[in-house]
Amino acid sequence: MAGGGTKAWRFARPTNPALAAAGERSIQRYLLQLHACLDERGPRPVIPLSHGDPSSSPSFRTAPEAEEAVVAAVRSGEYNGYSSPATALPARRAVSEYLSRDLPYKLSHDDIFLTCGGTQAIETVMSVFGQPGVNILLPKPGYPKHEAHAIFHRMEVRHYDLVPERGWEVDLEAVEALADENTVAILITNPNNPCGSVYTHEHLAKIADIASKLGILVIADEVYGHLVYGSTSFVPMGVFGEIVPVITLGAISKRWAVPGWRLGWIATCDPKGVLRKTKVTDSLRSFVNLISDPATFLQGAIPHIMKNTNDEFFSNIVRLLKETADICYGEINEIKCITCPYKPEGSFFMMVKLDVSQLSDISDDVDFCSKLVKEESVILLPGKALGMEHWLRITFATEPPTLKQGLERLKSFCLRHQSQAN
Repeated sequence: MAGGGTKAWRFARPTNPALAAAGERSIQRYLLQLHACLDERGPRPVIPLSHGDPSSSPSFRTAPEAEEAVVAAVRSGEYNGYSSPATALPARRAVSEYLSRDLPYKLSHDDIFLTCGGTQAIETVMSVFGQPGVNILLPKPGYPKHEAHAIFHRMEVRHYDLVPERGWEVDLEAVEALADENTVAILITNPNNPCGSVYTHEHLAKIADIASKLGILVIADEVYGHLVYGSTSFVPMGVFGEIVPVITLGAISKRWAVPGWRLGWIATCDPKGVLRKTKVTDSLRSFVNLISDPATFLQGAIPHIMKNTNDEFFSNIVRLLKETADICYGEINEIKCITCPYKPEGSFFMMVKLDVSQLSDISDDVDFCSKLVKEESVILLPGKALGMEHWLRITFATEPPTLKQGLERLKSFCLRHQSQAN
């Protein structure tokens, strides 16, 4: 180049700070760090108790009816083109009928927006409300993608606590104290990831009342809906749609154990039409028109999946989750440096508290997980990934013998690193 200068590329500028901040709030970032500590040549197989994907376990294979519906849709030759209103309408109607079974009113297909999995549902909702100056109330601990997408879409995030001593219920007093005139919504996850809690009808009613009082809507992430096995039944937040507008996020990924199929939805549970009058529904529709649709063959299959899946499949999954939750809770109670404040009743997860003062050479939860994977080939998620330092998230959606083996390795690790003072 003349003069020996360097061309000034227009793209050579700092990365989008919102994107960088969102990336920091990623479970995947921590899992990549842990996998870097893993000795792939080790003599023992890796036991991942860190993520919510049970599909690799034979006991969690999806329903035959679901597989047959997908195969039939592909073989029909009717779903090889782009998505269209003709292909989406039966799918949207099927989702509305599926959700309406648990509500005191009926949803229509116009209340349903299809997405490529639950993640795209989160992204869509956050994009609709995201603008400088507004804030959203998110739980702590919580699912990091809620926060990541809120930050990326320029919202201020305010965290309210989930209280472990009260079964990880929402700290309702904190919610009222955090909200102001710029708060647009409170997000809840029920059944809960990462805590394994299931909210009672009474507690959900209180959340609805507070949201109504504050003039904000409720975003309900119910991807783990119906995956409950304790004393509390699953109650969808949409039951309280007459009190407060509710936007429900869902997917077939967890209940059918097919996270790779990437079919989710947004449902406006709002019988009084507040979201329509305030143009929120129009904004959701506009954004959905800009993004990719779920694969057309899945749209074609979903009416058959939701209509024909045998109840026995769901019962077996719930029974297996209860068994593995019991195993996990019982084994954890035998480990001196780890305590579980609440026995999980839903989803695939439990949060446990780590007491590093009882360990001789462990500094925090990230250090614990890094050394655990290196020494024992067991992967847990450090609580720091979820905003909870000195905590751990354990996933128990796996085969019972594999889970027992992983927990035995965890026990051995804790004993080996136990402080002599204890």
